[in-house]
Amino acid sequence: MRFNISYLSNRKFLKKINFGGLKSIFFLSSLLYFCIYFFYNIDQISFNINLEKNGINLSISFVFCVLSIFLNAYAWEYIVKWLGQEFNNNNPVSFYVLTNVLKYVPGGIWHFVERYNFIKKISNPQIALYSTLIEPYFMLSGSFLLASLGVIFSPLYFFLILPLIFLNRKLIYLVFKRLGSLKGEVFKVLQLANSKDKFGSVNIISFFPARALFLEIGFVLSKFTGFYICLNMFYTTNTLNIIYLLVIFSLSWTLGLVVPTAPGGVGVFEAFLLFFVGRNIPQNVILVSLIYFRIISTSADLLLSLPFLIRKLFQRI
Repeated sequence: MRFNISYLSNRKFLKKINFGGLKSIFFLSSLLYFCIYFFYNIDQISFNINLEKNGINLSISFVFCVLSIFLNAYAWEYIVKWLGQEFNNNNPVSFYVLTNVLKYVPGGIWHFVERYNFIKKISNPQIALYSTLIEPYFMLSGSFLLASLGVIFSPLYFFLILPLIFLNRKLIYLVFKRLGSLKGEVFKVLQLANSKDKFGSVNIISFFPARALFLEIGFVLSKFTGFYICLNMFYTTNTLNIIYLLVIFSLSWTLGLVVPTAPGGVGVFEAFLLFFVGRNIPQNVILVSLIYFRIISTSADLLLSLPFLIRKLFQRI
């Protein structure tokens, strides 16, 4: 009885917490942290770059950012297939790439809404909902798996493989149930009626989604390669352990992913990478590298999504 009373009181306490407000505070604090770093080092920062010398590097970084988007899109396609939906004439990869830019729209959910509607037209609401919501979990699992390479520095990094344990046919339903607890807010945006049929139409076809996970790992590695190229343009004496840098990048990118208030992880990713790197890299160098990488990464999203944006613009006119 004492346990039940304690449990109920804890639930009431958690309900009173404004998690939306906390997310906003977290995002603004991260952005402020980055801005303080930037203005503190502004006299040492130079954005001048020799295009003859580094133009090829910038282009290669851009190519890897484009590649990461397509790897992410193919991963999403395999996630949907893993849940039991096959595709005929519809091309989910193209649609994913075209709508990827919507992650920068305030709220950070509109790319999910578009993808949900796309899958719903050719499947059922359950597969559409869960394939859309489960994708970030795949991304998180892949990123954490890369970050777990830090076990060579500390045994604590081993625990980063825990999300991977739930990516199998038997335990993934626990993740679905957790996502189900978020349905209330999701249904308001998607304008759905609450459904009692949770998993009846989800038919997982194999025990482990190896293809989707490997593609998500490739997605993070491609992003990291794009960033690493930017870093090497400004830090020619880079002696930092590349595994250590990959671990830092993966953790920072994941934190940008799980803070939905941050459009595309802007500010959060940069702030945490600055925090984790510390003074291992000169502050002015890492700042310029991060800014160039963000511009290149966002430009890749915008370029690939241009047909979608033009179509939306003409629909409003």
